[in-house]
Amino acid sequence: MEAGTEQQQGQLWMCQSCGFIYDPAEGDPEGGVPAGTPFEQIPDDWVCPVCGARKRDFEPFDG
Repeated sequence: MEAGTEQQQGQLWMCQSCGFIYDPAEGDPEGGVPAGTPFEQIPDDWVCPVCGARKRDFEPFDG
């Protein structure tokens, strides 16, 4: 794996309420977000699929 590959695939984001990790490579198909969707392009009314927290309750996550 080359350095920087993770960044090219997309930044991970973590729900501050429950710890769910949003991975752009996986998206949230059940929530209407197709795989490959960067977090910034998710609609503002999207909520955490685990606990229902708002999109603004997520922070960048460096796993």
